[in-house]
Amino acid sequence: MSHPADTGAQRLLLLDSASLYFRAFFGVKDLREAPDGTPTNAVRGLLDMVGTLVTRFSPTHLVACWDNDWRPEFRVRAIPSYKAHRLVPGTQDKEEAPPGLEAQVPIIRRALESFGIPVLGSDGYEADDVIGTLTHRHRGRGPVAVVTGDRDLFQLVDDAADVTVVYTARAGVRDAEEIRQADLQARYGVSTGLQYADMATLRGDTSDGLPGVKGIGDKTAAQLITTYGSLAGLRAAVAAGDPAIKGARRTNLEAASDYLDVAPEVVLVAKDAPLPDVPLTVPRELADPETLQQLVEAYDLGSPVGRLMKALDLRPE
Repeated sequence: MSHPADTGAQRLLLLDSASLYFRAFFGVKDLREAPDGTPTNAVRGLLDMVGTLVTRFSPTHLVACWDNDWRPEFRVRAIPSYKAHRLVPGTQDKEEAPPGLEAQVPIIRRALESFGIPVLGSDGYEADDVIGTLTHRHRGRGPVAVVTGDRDLFQLVDDAADVTVVYTARAGVRDAEEIRQADLQARYGVSTGLQYADMATLRGDTSDGLPGVKGIGDKTAAQLITTYGSLAGLRAAVAAGDPAIKGARRTNLEAASDYLDVAPEVVLVAKDAPLPDVPLTVPRELADPETLQQLVEAYDLGSPVGRLMKALDLRPE
């Protein structure tokens, strides 16, 4: 395999890290423990996923995007119920997660960093915001593929900017479908990523604690956004007394006015999250071979580490 950075075009691959390591934890059946009893299935699965993705997409630039804050204050301030149901009881900031996974997350991060794969988070922001910011910065430089199992990021799909979402929730990483605007139209009845975000705002999302507008599901939300072009267009029509919006639908949209004032701040990913200025190019050599070797020995990771090294075309020191 020739190194992808040698071919000229900039191809950016953005990983929604938590989405992938949760999937690895629940999807990888190999529950082989490390010598000290630490489970390793999420580590092994995540490293194999990255190798599969690198082989499939041959990126020149690669980032593991990280949740420095999984429930940012600015979103909770806008909608207090945001992700509240996922909190560990009695806490304000700790997310419920399987203990077997929690132990593996720091190992995953150290392994990625040892390879030289940039792991980027931004204090006060979610990985989604890191992805949104990097996608925005990369515009005009080449294709962007966002790897996630989270439909929220469909809002970034943009044919003109060559941004696709590699959606893992249905087929896993190896056979993940690449979502483009035609897929949004066929599946949801909206024509752009931004229309998808507007539709999602109207519909709400119980998994994120977003109430949505009473009586409006996927189909109705898509019809309204398509008819009026955007959430702003729909709200302007409601305010102007458009006679096509009547009865219970008008009542519910008017009643949801306060929610609709703040929901876009929660639903839309940031484009300006502060990020460190570091190279994002696919590593050409291991950043920390000594630490990586320690992880291999401590957690019996020789096979997945070897496979990722091969995918990245790296040689052992």
